[in-house]
Amino acid sequence: MWNFNFDWNNDENNEGKEDNTFNIKDIFNKTDKNMKSKFRQKQRKTALTIAFLYALISYYILLPSLNIHSRDAWIYVGTILAILVFVGGKSLRPYKAIRYTFAFMLVAFGILNLFGSKIIQSKNYAKLINPISSNFKEDIEELPIDKIPTLDRDSSIKLGARKMGELLDLVSQFDIDDTTYTQINYKDAPYRVTPLKYNSFIKYITNMREGLPGYLKIDIVDGDADLVKLENKIKYSKEDYFFRDIYRYTRLRYPFEILGQASFEIDEEGTPYWIISTYKTKVGFFDGLDVNGAILVNAVNGDHQKYSLEEIPTWVDRVHSAENIIDQLDWNGKYQGGYLNSIFTQKNVLRTTEGYNYLALDDDVYLYTGYTSVAADESNVGFVLVNMRTKDAKFYPVSSAKEYSAMESAEGAVQEKEYKATFPLLLNIDGKPTYFLSLKDNAGLIKQYAFIDAQNYQNVSTGASVTQALTNHRQANPMRTGDNPTENIEYLDGEGTIIDIREAVVDGNTYYYILMDNTNKVLNEENPNEIYVASIKVSNKLPFLKNEKIKFKYYKNGNINEIVSLEDNE
Repeated sequence: MWNFNFDWNNDENNEGKEDNTFNIKDIFNKTDKNMKSKFRQKQRKTALTIAFLYALISYYILLPSLNIHSRDAWIYVGTILAILVFVGGKSLRPYKAIRYTFAFMLVAFGILNLFGSKIIQSKNYAKLINPISSNFKEDIEELPIDKIPTLDRDSSIKLGARKMGELLDLVSQFDIDDTTYTQINYKDAPYRVTPLKYNSFIKYITNMREGLPGYLKIDIVDGDADLVKLENKIKYSKEDYFFRDIYRYTRLRYPFEILGQASFEIDEEGTPYWIISTYKTKVGFFDGLDVNGAILVNAVNGDHQKYSLEEIPTWVDRVHSAENIIDQLDWNGKYQGGYLNSIFTQKNVLRTTEGYNYLALDDDVYLYTGYTSVAADESNVGFVLVNMRTKDAKFYPVSSAKEYSAMESAEGAVQEKEYKATFPLLLNIDGKPTYFLSLKDNAGLIKQYAFIDAQNYQNVSTGASVTQALTNHRQANPMRTGDNPTENIEYLDGEGTIIDIREAVVDGNTYYYILMDNTNKVLNEENPNEIYVASIKVSNKLPFLKNEKIKFKYYKNGNINEIVSLEDNE
């Protein structure tokens, strides 16, 4: 028979006897150990499960770079370690190693962030971009009047929506991706391009096998919108789901790259691509991100290739993001004299103006923005053009009005109509920097155009067409120099047949816009049909000369041929 002995210390009394008793203390100890062991096993499994699920799900959703110079990588790994430390605790056998690694990462992360701060690294931030002073008149080619972009992004979006509404066979399933509208040069002409997107997740499920039918291409000079339908459809985009999402598709193939935003472009054959820039740090350990290459992904078949900066195909226009360039320009203007100078004395401290635009030059896209003093005055000390593919930057030290001052001036010229000005585009008009913008009504429709002298923003010329606005501008700002009004003007002889003639009244004066055939082809061998402008003062016969062959004298006023006299018809 068993004897239950509750005496914890009766070893002497039981000495020499057979031990048939239960020691309650041993029972409790064994039970406690078993319970603790089971709890630790459960705790360990829970921690490992949570850490694994977090690592998997967060990587799928957040797509962090696994590059040691990426903050995302440190946060990603640090969070996994934090789960193991605070959930797993001592149930994990390498608990101390995990805890010390986590603590080391926290300290190192703080120190490395401090090491890249602008207080310490201001001079290195200033060196990320180096605009070189240059001559505006020599560098910036004067655009022909039929090459001046007239549509901004908002107008392109409205035009795209209207175009999509015309396509009854597609509008129920697809829509325009209005978050893109990349401005590019396509066959030496400025366009905005954007892919289609699925109308909803259900429409994605029903159409995903075939893909998106094409992309929208808008000529931002004449407003011609064309939906390009592809034989092989787009399978990879920002609007796709799961593993065809362009960011997820690229990240899974390039896990260690620091990736930028995806930019939609087309090559010279019209094949759609996604351009994803890759970055490296140039300041400290995490900071001063700068482009070191790009990954090109064929939006149709998913073919992909990484290029260094020097290898990127020349048809690619957008490698550097506008936001990154603006940041670097601000750092360059702010920290040339060091961090303390940027805060206190602020000697020669500059910043970019409140907006930017794009300019097409030599089959490349350039970002334009003004440079102004931090004193927040109403003028620019100059402006900068930055190549969006190569990041070559040039600074033009031309004192000019700030863009928003020019916009307000243009709105004031038509204040009774309450039009709103678009952000201006900087052009070379007769060798002078000139702002060009559109004036829109409350519905967002373009009603007039304006040219503003960048150096004297009160000098505004408007017109219902670009040609009319430019003619008004040139009449208000003649090219003539010196005291002699005819100095430096070369008068030319011309002849031809008037194809069409249109009348316009500008500031109370009547002008005629004349389309001429078989004129002096030396001026424009590719396009013999020239446009001329003549005042009614030249001849009272002008309204009646359609289809007549005439001889005349004229001079080249930039892109405008201005007739100064007519010869009598024979």
